[in-house]
Amino acid sequence: MSAESGSIRNRFEEALADLDVALTRTTPAAFESTLQEVVTEPVVGTPLPFEDVSLPEWVDDEPTPATLEAAMTSVTAASFGIADYGSVVLPSTSEGSEPVSLFPELHVPVLHERDLVADMPTAIERLGPELRDGGSAIVATGPSATADMGALVEGAHGPNAVHVVLLETGGDDE
Repeated sequence: MSAESGSIRNRFEEALADLDVALTRTTPAAFESTLQEVVTEPVVGTPLPFEDVSLPEWVDDEPTPATLEAAMTSVTAASFGIADYGSVVLPSTSEGSEPVSLFPELHVPVLHERDLVADMPTAIERLGPELRDGGSAIVATGPSATADMGALVEGAHGPNAVHVVLLETGGDDE
């Protein structure tokens, strides 16, 4: 890993800590056991677009409205993370990643360490072509929160908690 990528990862980790967002680093080989430790069942998710990991069989990757409502945890892929803000970019997918990421109490975005970018200008540059072609994405920073009516309320428009799973990209998995 280069010094720059290590610095970006460190900034991402620090930004997440400032947001009270948990982070677990893991290898692709340990992904399923790591996920088992992070989630609360029942779990729904959307297929992960990564070559080296996929959702375990115990994650419902074709949720219905009823299973989505009953789910305690959701697992979706993040296209990339923005180090300066501790944000994850969640792509809109035909499998329904947006509602899956928003309804359960805990959202677990999964991304590769190599998919961290330093700042918002870099993120916008990366997102630009997809958005210009009609795509969409959510830039999520921490759990859902609002202070519209006074005191800060978490979980008002989405998950109460977020736990990022960062797939390490050094060594054997590249």
